[in-house]
Parts: sequence; structure tokens; C-alpha cells
Amino acid sequence: MSLNVYLGIDVGSVTTKLALVDEKGKHVDSVMLKTSGKPVDAVQEGLRRLYDKKLCDYTVCGVGTTGSGRNLAGALVGADVIKNEITAHAVAASTNIPGVQTILEIGGQDSKIIILRDGIVTDFAMNTVCAAGTGSFLDHQAARLNVPIESFGETALKSTNPARIAGRCGVFAESDLIHKQQLGYPVEDLLYGLCQALVRNYLSNLALGKELLPIVSFQGGVASNSGMVKAFEEELKTEIVVPDNHQTMGAIGAGLLAMENHQYTDAQTKFKGWEVGNMEFHSITCDCNGCSNNCEVITILEGEVENTHFERIKDIKGNIIARWGGTCGRWDIA
Repeated sequence: MSLNVYLGIDVGSVTTKLALVDEKGKHVDSVMLKTSGKPVDAVQEGLRRLYDKKLCDYTVCGVGTTGSGRNLAGALVGADVIKNEITAHAVAASTNIPGVQTILEIGGQDSKIIILRDGIVTDFAMNTVCAAGTGSFLDHQAARLNVPIESFGETALKSTNPARIAGRCGVFAESDLIHKQQLGYPVEDLLYGLCQALVRNYLSNLALGKELLPIVSFQGGVASNSGMVKAFEEELKTEIVVPDNHQTMGAIGAGLLAMENHQYTDAQTKFKGWEVGNMEFHSITCDCNGCSNNCEVITILEGEVENTHFERIKDIKGNIIARWGGTCGRWDIA
């Protein structure tokens, strides 16, 4: 028995997610793992895990990639569609949550807000600068308070008098948290106060001037934190919907985009096969001295390479599968 599926890959700075959807857009399976600064290894490990979990044979009809590492992932696996995270999350939410009009998404290193009307993105904003609005900041503070991140939300919900913490900046939030801790605030009040601070930071930075209408979907890894969900509900005065696969919605959206592309074009997929998980890849960075820009150009090679140290980009030899990073596109291969 073989199942026709579409593969979506979301490569983020903290985690990498892979998901499969069937021909009707229904979620089949997904995996999530730490990127750990090695996106190539993470994609390969994700492919191996997804394939090892299979209950039947998969026939991959299309592949989509998204996230900050979408171009790299697309070159490795042979993607048919490469889209940004806004599009991927919007497609996944509108498909799985009928009537959704607002998407809150908080990941490890950035956060986004997406406004939809009648299933179409009408506005969005991203925060890639302030650390106070990200999951990594929560992880760091939980570790400093000696609270496992898995029990962060559960502990925060026990709060009866949350601490008022300044959340406009990550540095100020941490110093304020330390000050309140030294005053003897209970851990649960500190944690829920931190949740409230992050929600205020998120809404003041990203939602300013935007009409946030229900249904509101909360996606990304931070949506697992029940303290953050409650803080958003209190601030927005509406129920927050957390999808079952909220952590992998970006990958699901990429898979849905691949499905849509295949159904409209009926083109054969470029997917290189599950064996990509066991292939050998190398990345080489060289400066291009063709003009005063001095661009750093990244070259991705497949297979064994005798030498990975090159001073000049034109001397790089091997099976080059992708190259980018230049301003003029002189060396680009995709």
C-alpha cells in the first residue's frame, strides 16, 4: 500500500519541522527537532525520522520549504515550492481553522502577526529584533529561575498576584525580573508576570494599528505555554485557538502549498528522494572580489569533496547544487 503525500519543511533558527499532508490536505505525520546551528544535518535527520515512522509506503508528489533556511532546504531536497513563513502559516491556519482572522505566531528567535480576511492575508508584521518577544527569552528566564520549560505554563497559572515586569526590552525585562525576585516574589507570580510582559511587548510592537478579530489562532512553539495563552486571552478578551499541530504549522503550510502547486501545474516533483537523509553535503564560503561589494557567496556541494578550502570562488569544483549570497547574482545557482 502506498500513500500519495506532500512534504513540507520549515527550517528555523532554533527548530526544524517536517510534515506530511495527503492529497486532501489532511495532516499525516510530522517531526520537530533542534536545528542546533546545523540546518543541513537537521533536515537530513528529520527526513530519516519521518521515513522511519511510516506506517505505509509514501509517494511524495511535491515538496515545499519555508522558514529562514528555506532556500538551503529547497536545494538539499529538491523543492517544488519555496515560500516565506507568512504565506505558509496563513495557508495552514485558513485550511485547518475555518474562519480564522488573526494569527499570532511566536517562535524561537522571532514573532509574527498575520491578519486574514476571507482567507486572504491583508496585513502582517514581523519582529526579528527584540528578544523579549521570543521563545528563546522564555527558555533563558525559565532556566535562570530553575523551572523546566515544560512546566513553565503550569507553574505560571498558579499565580494569584503576578509581578508587574517591564517588557519593552529584553534587557530591561531581565533586570526587572531579577529585582522582583530579590524582593521575594513567588516564582509563579514572576513567571506569569513575565507572560503578561511578553504579551504587552508583542501587541505594542506588532499589533499597533491593527484590528485583531476572532477567530484568533496561536501558533509556534510558544503556543505550548498555557501561561502565554491565558495572558493573550486576558489582553485580547477573546478565546485563543491553539491548533493540535501548532508547532509544525509552518511545515504543514509548506506541504499544502506544494499540494496546491502540483494540482494546478500537474508537474513532476523535483524531490530527490528519501535517500537525501543519508547523502553527504558540504558548504563552502568564499568572497567574490569582482567589485567593491566583496560579497560572501555560499556554495553547496553534494557528495565527497577532496578539498573544502578555496580562496577563489571560481576554483570550487564538484557537484554544485546551489549557490547564493551575491548582490548581482553572477554566481547564483538554484
